[in-house]
Amino acid sequence: MGGEFIKCEFDAPLATVKINRPEVLNAYNAQLLDELHQTLKDVFTRDDLGAVILTAVGTKAFSVGGDIDYLEKLNSQEAEELSKKGKAICDLIESSCPVVIAAIDGYALGGGMELTLACDIRLATTRARFGQPEVKLGIIPAFGATQRLPRLIGIGKAKELLFTGDIIDATVAYEIGLINEVVTPRSLLSSAREIALEITDRSAKAVTMIKRAINKGFHNGIESGYEYENEAFAESFKTEEHRIRIREIQRIVKEDNN
Repeated sequence: MGGEFIKCEFDAPLATVKINRPEVLNAYNAQLLDELHQTLKDVFTRDDLGAVILTAVGTKAFSVGGDIDYLEKLNSQEAEELSKKGKAICDLIESSCPVVIAAIDGYALGGGMELTLACDIRLATTRARFGQPEVKLGIIPAFGATQRLPRLIGIGKAKELLFTGDIIDATVAYEIGLINEVVTPRSLLSSAREIALEITDRSAKAVTMIKRAINKGFHNGIESGYEYENEAFAESFKTEEHRIRIREIQRIVKEDNN
């Protein structure tokens, strides 16, 4: 799995997928997007996978978005295809059964930031920077930021960031709810791995159902989310897993009280 611009390391139950084009601050081109899409598709099909950490090689940037030379040569039809390609990757991340954790160091701009928006959890270092500067180039975000960002941080703050193209630091990103946690550069991957392993220690079936319920509510409306939650809750009682876990919790509580 992986390719020239994407590296993939697997250590069950975790996979770490790294954008690998540090010489251009991990800017994407068509090949990088194709490799990322295929790698994620391959990873998500593994039965022994519990969570994915999406990160990048180098300390200066997670990804600064599109390679300027690449974007400059696009015509209208090619731009439309690029947008569909990027959205397909983000949709794949968002709809995947495993939890996807973005581990962000340095700049996450444009399409790079949009990739992180599709992830379930975002950790960033103190030197991380975020922004959707497309408006400064006379274009708009292409991978879903106009829809995901308002849902994540609220419509007012999202409009401000999208209209101005301003770049914000990790502290501000945390304060507005764009990221879950600010960590030191040295502890980025270990912190991401710690959260990933905590999640994979839970019921994989339940985590997947929770993720699906949240997404259904966001995309199809709250009633759709409620309906799926009800169905999934009933479904979770069709196996013995919950009973086994309940008994284990009861055992631990009993030992703690003795």
